[in-house]
Amino acid sequence: MTDSRRWLWLGGFLFLGWLIYQLHPVLSPFLVGMLLAYLGDPLVDRLERLGLSRTWGVVLVFGLFGLILLALLLVLLPMLGRQLFRLYEVAPQMLDWLQQSALPWAQAQLGLPGDFWRVDRLKAVITGHLGQTTDIAGTLLASVTASGLALLGWLGNLLLIPVVGFYLLRDWDLMVAKLRGLLPRNRETYVVGLVGECHEVLGAFLRGQLLVMLALGLIYAVGLMLVGLDLGLLIGLLAGLASIVPYMGFVVGFGAALVAALFQFGGFELYPLIGVVVVFSVGQLLEGMLLTPLLVGDRIGLHPVAVIFAILAGGQLFGFTGVLLALPVAAIIMVLLRHAHDFYKLSDLYGQSSSGPDDPPSTA
Repeated sequence: MTDSRRWLWLGGFLFLGWLIYQLHPVLSPFLVGMLLAYLGDPLVDRLERLGLSRTWGVVLVFGLFGLILLALLLVLLPMLGRQLFRLYEVAPQMLDWLQQSALPWAQAQLGLPGDFWRVDRLKAVITGHLGQTTDIAGTLLASVTASGLALLGWLGNLLLIPVVGFYLLRDWDLMVAKLRGLLPRNRETYVVGLVGECHEVLGAFLRGQLLVMLALGLIYAVGLMLVGLDLGLLIGLLAGLASIVPYMGFVVGFGAALVAALFQFGGFELYPLIGVVVVFSVGQLLEGMLLTPLLVGDRIGLHPVAVIFAILAGGQLFGFTGVLLALPVAAIIMVLLRHAHDFYKLSDLYGQSSSGPDDPPSTA
């Protein structure tokens, strides 16, 4: 590649990054629609192989997605709403319990000074905010009334997602074929192989890791509710979402469940604590021995620190759009860096060592 072409590619990437930065407020529905199309394409392809037309296959897949969403709204949302309201009610009591029982015990065990904890200030702030209203619906209504245009924009984006997803899914194979037809003929094989590797990594994450998160959230939520934890569903779903980072879901969910169990059952009640330990132990065993090997495998290759950095950097640069883009972009960059590393090891820049492998290093 000549220097002029290198500068042309660099300018193109810089322009693309600037364009994404400028358009990120309106990109969210298109990115979510693209995600739906990417997730649904294998199902539509399978229906096509069974003799169904592409359009009817897309209609059936979207109908399936709609039924799953409707079931979640009818069953899960009311339960989650009740637990959120319960958390809203017990938050001041949990702070009282921390201030009067848990933290003094920890303070005595660790030998900390008497004014080390500042829970009274935190309690005053939270109680003040909670005391501003006793009606959550009234608060939400006031917020909606104050930002009606923002609500209309949010609803418009929400309605745009299925429309974008439907048309992208219907024309997915056609768009891929047209993009392949634009590739330079002498580089087509290499670029297709590179894109195939990126597709394998993205598929492993988007389909595999998301299913692992869903399964872990279900396991934790059902297990904690069977233990009798009032906030079991909320903590289980939180742990499932946090499982996007390896071991983060276990740490967050286990810590929150222990605190909730200690507060709800009073003191160190043995059986609820054992139940919490059993639930998260079973979840970890199933994740390590069954879910991750079966649904994800070893194809992602993203280090947990890289996952955390990608999510935080994406959110800082592009907001919610950046969070949606963070891990897919990080997975693609990981594949490209792997190939760049191979090219570097074969290049003249890397070269050969000036001394043999058995020669001692020079002390001059």
